[in-house]
This record gives sequence, C-alpha cells and structure tokens, in this order.
Amino acid sequence: MKLKLLTFFLMTCSFAFGQDYKSTIAQAEQFYNAKDYAKSTAKYKEAFKIEQKNSNDYYNAGCSAALSGKKDLALEWLNQAFKNGWTNLQHMKSDTDLKTLHGSKNWDSLIAAIQQEADKKEAGTDKPLQTELLAIYNDDQTIRQHYMTALKEFGNQSKQADSIAKIMGYKDSINLIKVKDILDKKGWVGPNKVGAQANMTLFLVIQHSDLETQQKYLPMMREAVKNKNAQASALALLEDRVALGEGKKQTYGSQVGYDNKTQKNYVLPLEDPDNVDKRRQEVGLGPISEYVKTWNIVWNVEEYKKMLSDIEKQQKK
Repeated sequence: MKLKLLTFFLMTCSFAFGQDYKSTIAQAEQFYNAKDYAKSTAKYKEAFKIEQKNSNDYYNAGCSAALSGKKDLALEWLNQAFKNGWTNLQHMKSDTDLKTLHGSKNWDSLIAAIQQEADKKEAGTDKPLQTELLAIYNDDQTIRQHYMTALKEFGNQSKQADSIAKIMGYKDSINLIKVKDILDKKGWVGPNKVGAQANMTLFLVIQHSDLETQQKYLPMMREAVKNKNAQASALALLEDRVALGEGKKQTYGSQVGYDNKTQKNYVLPLEDPDNVDKRRQEVGLGPISEYVKTWNIVWNVEEYKKMLSDIEKQQKK
C-alpha cells in the first residue's frame, strides 16, 4: 500500500518540486489508484528522468513496479528510496504491494540494510515505548487501509464501508486511551526518543479523536513543533480539524468533505483561498491543487470562492 497524504489516513511529506515532475507523479498515482500498474510504472520512469526526486516517490514507484511484475525495477527503486532517507521498515515489511519481492536475496539484503540504518539512528531510544507506539501505529493504519479499499470497491455509503468504519471507531477509542496515557505522563516524545514512525503515532491518534481531545492536546503539539518533537505539516492538519470542529474555517485546506447528492468530494470551508499555497508552503505542504487530486478534485480557486458560501451553509446543517 503506497503512502498517501490523506486527512485521516497517512501523512507524508510534500516537497516543492517543479510542476512537470509533480504533474507526472500525480498521473502515476492516478494510474496506481485505477490499478493500471504498468502505466503507473511508466509514468514514474518518466518522472525520474527529471532530477527532482524523494524517498516517498521512489517507494511508491517500487510498489507500482512490483504490482506490474517488474521485480528488479521495484527493488532498484526501493533501494533508491532507502538511499534518499526511507527508513519505515515496518511499513515496507507489511506492505501487500511488495509481497512478490519477499524471499529474494536482494529483498533480504535491502531489509537488512534498512534495519541496520534504523538501529543506528535509534540508538538510545526508549525501546519499550517505541514498540508500544509502533503497534498502535500499525493498528491505526491497517484498519484505515481496509476502509479505503472498501470505499473504492463498494462506495461511501456501502454496508461494507460502514461495517469497517464501526470497527475503526472502536480501535480508535482503544488506541486513544493508550496514547493519552503516554502524553499525560511523558509529554509529546520526539523522534530522538522513539523514532520517527512511533513519534508520528501520537499525531495520528489525536487527529482521529474527538474534538475535545484534539483541543486539549493541540497546545502540546504546537510546543512539540517548536521543540522539533513533531512535524509542522502534521500540526497543520490538526489545526484544520480543530478549526472546523469549532465552526471556523480551516487554514491549510487539508480537510475534505463528501456530498452524498453529487457523490463528489470537496474542500471544506477554507480561509483566504487565494493564499492557501503560501500558508501550505510555510509548513512544508505542497500545492493544494496537487493534494486534492487524491479525491479527484480539480482545484479552481475562483470557482471555489463562488461556492464557498454554499459549502459553509452545508456544513452548518
């Protein structure tokens, strides 16, 4: 399962690359979502001819190549992901997109290299706490991957998606109890204490919680960002959620709604749409036009401003 930047699923870093590169990557992602892995792989090849690359794109390309049967190319791109900073070993080992690579000598060598690098970076970490947070991370993300699959296959209002959503809600409540206990006793522990992925668990669980809990821990996360114990891009998503929960407009355009009548997604009420990309860039997020393609939204700021009052009314119902 490739990593995507979603309002309540996974969050990955966005980088200020050239428009041609980003557009080509976006096309590759669209082909992936349509399960046309051969065309997705071809688009990634095209994108990588441009000298602007990052570990997440290499990783996602590896997924497409593996699914299209190009194992050697998949491993080559996964190696490039590692060389460019990819260390999310737990995700890689459990990723069903990469199952066809398991057991090969090159796969085992890659896993060993990533593990060695992770061990170096995480020397002196709180291993028991890291293990607990990683287990919560996997629990949080796995159920959301199942939910996304159900949405794609059966639709937003399907019994299948609704059933998984209920299970997701139950798991979230259990995970929240655990994370609140950690935050209340130890504060917002940073990557230097538990590693980057375990640190991200704190944000994910709070992001998926109720408004009162989000409001309680928002100041703590703001302070954590100042101390480099949390990512500014992650904080932006929480800021948006809390703002909308309080009946205000979001700042960064990270939150997306779904209209049951039109069966289309749309950006929830956004403050000053004209300058949203400036604000997104300040916290390390890419252009909103690229971001919303995940939900098949074509961003047109002038059209959005015309629709904004109706969107606000709809949210107040």
